[in-house]
Amino acid sequence: MKRSAAVRLSATLATAALAAATGLVVSTSSASAAVTGSATGYATQNGGTTGGAGGQTVRATTGTAIHSALCSRASSSTPIIIEVQGTINHGNTTKVSGSSCNTAAGVIELKQISNVTIVGVGSGAVFDQLGIHIRESSNIIIQNVTVRNVKKSGSPTSNGGDAIGMESDVRNVWVDHTTLEASGGESEGYDGLFDMKDNTQYVTLSYSILRNSGRGGLIGSSESDRSNGYVTFHHNKYENIDSRTPLLRGGISHIYNNHYVNLHESGINSRAGARAKVDNNYFKDSKDVLGTFYTSEAGYWQVSGNIFDNVIWSARSGDNQPAGPNPTSNTSVSIPYSYSLDSASCVPDVVNRTAGANKGNQVSNGNCTPQTPGPTDPTTPPTDPTDPPTGTNLSLGAGADGSSKASGTSYGNVIDGNLGSYWSPSGSTGSVSVKWSSATSVSKISIREAAGSEGGIRAWRVLNNDTGTVLASGSGAGVISFPKTSLKKVTFEITSSNGSPRVAEFETYSG
Repeated sequence: MKRSAAVRLSATLATAALAAATGLVVSTSSASAAVTGSATGYATQNGGTTGGAGGQTVRATTGTAIHSALCSRASSSTPIIIEVQGTINHGNTTKVSGSSCNTAAGVIELKQISNVTIVGVGSGAVFDQLGIHIRESSNIIIQNVTVRNVKKSGSPTSNGGDAIGMESDVRNVWVDHTTLEASGGESEGYDGLFDMKDNTQYVTLSYSILRNSGRGGLIGSSESDRSNGYVTFHHNKYENIDSRTPLLRGGISHIYNNHYVNLHESGINSRAGARAKVDNNYFKDSKDVLGTFYTSEAGYWQVSGNIFDNVIWSARSGDNQPAGPNPTSNTSVSIPYSYSLDSASCVPDVVNRTAGANKGNQVSNGNCTPQTPGPTDPTTPPTDPTDPPTGTNLSLGAGADGSSKASGTSYGNVIDGNLGSYWSPSGSTGSVSVKWSSATSVSKISIREAAGSEGGIRAWRVLNNDTGTVLASGSGAGVISFPKTSLKKVTFEITSSNGSPRVAEFETYSG
């Protein structure tokens, strides 16, 4: 049925009022936005990171407008590209309510949402004394913005002192060509510039500047917070930082082609079982740029091609275990994605020419030459997560078991190749496993729900049942990727659901 002229006029006036009140300019088209390039590093894994590709493009000049854009979507997962111009601060960032958002005043809150791009345009986007907080969210892109002087104490206070902070089941975030800066350390009220905590995975920080802070950033809030990882840092500049460039607790990180200048106390701090692949970085005028510091719980590193220019190394003693003066590898790290390494000798030049906001989003071509990538086409939708992977379904002919099963269902129904049969737990949560008699390499699984029960699965975890390690976690059924793992038994654990979840097929693939 067509809407009446009065209804259409009312909607038009409401949109105009929203724009006037919040600084939001709504576009009805999905014309090309200012996002350039595509995600790199670990953000390309676990299904990839596409942000708001395919969604509506809007322009925001206040923090309230950013929140309004999120809250005006049809759902919390409807793709959207938010172009930001001007200065975002406490004075223009208020809470906005809606069924597709969960916002708060005084902080850009990306909470319990997915498929969002925030990109600086025009004369630039500056988040002044106000941080960007990502929590329980996935598929987020932040590009070409400056975040400065976010305090954790004093006034104003925002986001716990982190310029960009991620925590609580965050997946697939790409932060690119940003400038993150403070004006001092903890004693002046500042905390980290780029922090990841409480099960944050598949993140890339690229072509960014982190400077003038006591703490660059961390992965893991404590020695026991080891559920984070699969993070890539490349072509970033860390300058005038005391420590944490970054601090790693557990998990795997890939750190390559970064330029470090004036690190005063320590640099890459791998501890609590963390493993870091550290390739072709340039360290200059700094102290203890790699090692395990301030803890007895060791971390590990694989090093190659790095240049140490006027780096001071402390003697090894107690809780301070620097890797130098001649760093050597004490682990090996397998990287699941392709990448091109610039020679470490050209890193200062290429990073200085490309890193940070308002640099034209230039990148290196792997031959030390900056270039401008083509625009990302926001009309191209992300890959459908229900598309089955290619290759052999290793579940066919395997075994199956689980924690419980509803009456009339069977564990074996998930490995029989028949979408008409299914397994359900006896309640709203439970687990089902695929197992083999000998170790089998698996890098992807596909969870296919029974017809009529789509959307029943909410939160889940994938476990290496041999070791108890969490390989992936998230929400919704579909294809799930993780670093290739050799195991005898892989478990899909449903931790929350809508009604009675039904798994028709639990497919496994080597990739």
